[in-house]
Amino acid sequence: MVTQSLANGAAMDNFTALDPQSIALLLDVDGTLIDIGPSPSDVHVSGELRDLIARLSRMTGGALALVSGRPIADLDRMFAPLRLPAIGGHGAEIRLPDGKIVHGANPLPQALRRQLAGNAKPGSGILAEDKGYSLALHFRNAPQDAGRLRASIDAGRAAFPDEATEVQSGKFLFEVKRPGVSKGGAVRALMRVAPFAGRQPVFIGDDVTDESVFALLPDLKGLGFSVGRQFAGLAGIFDSPNQVRRSLQRLAAGKQSSPA
Repeated sequence: MVTQSLANGAAMDNFTALDPQSIALLLDVDGTLIDIGPSPSDVHVSGELRDLIARLSRMTGGALALVSGRPIADLDRMFAPLRLPAIGGHGAEIRLPDGKIVHGANPLPQALRRQLAGNAKPGSGILAEDKGYSLALHFRNAPQDAGRLRASIDAGRAAFPDEATEVQSGKFLFEVKRPGVSKGGAVRALMRVAPFAGRQPVFIGDDVTDESVFALLPDLKGLGFSVGRQFAGLAGIFDSPNQVRRSLQRLAAGKQSSPA
């Protein structure tokens, strides 16, 4: 349950009081920076938002990263021409500030991905998102079939007993991925390299897939903000992606970088 002391205006005030020159901004994308679309491909990043993210990246000295379940290539397409430090696939890949991409997981076998994707039959209301190193099945258009879908996923995984996999749940989705891969582990690795190292991490996320980041923030003396969901130890809760965008605008407008 969202408490009034953490929500709405209080979250915005706590967030916009931060100093961009001392923090590392870590931003989830879907459901945080942008509104959830009807499908993963049916989303829009405005030119205004791209310009805002670029400005905040400059104000933080490049210590701004996107932290997403999407592949980094997908993030690049959405935010083009920006190519930001990024965590993709819930931690399966990290683009470091020097542009190098580090892979933390092997792709799932094509045969396994094909079998799982078979759940997304025409007219089923289920959409398959093949990321190579994982496969997500979205059922927001068929929520009544969640139990059946999960049983089918478990059967598909059982058909490949030599492949180490786990199921990660999210907002109307099940995603089959390699075990031991998480956004939190990738954030910890990113915070060891310049310009992120030595800064206070500030993360905004919205889903259970972000729990691993919220859980490590106390170790890093960081701050966590969520969108519409309670997690332990939050500094604030925004009520919508629109409020996140407005708070980012206020942060960019209220804090100017010092002249060189």
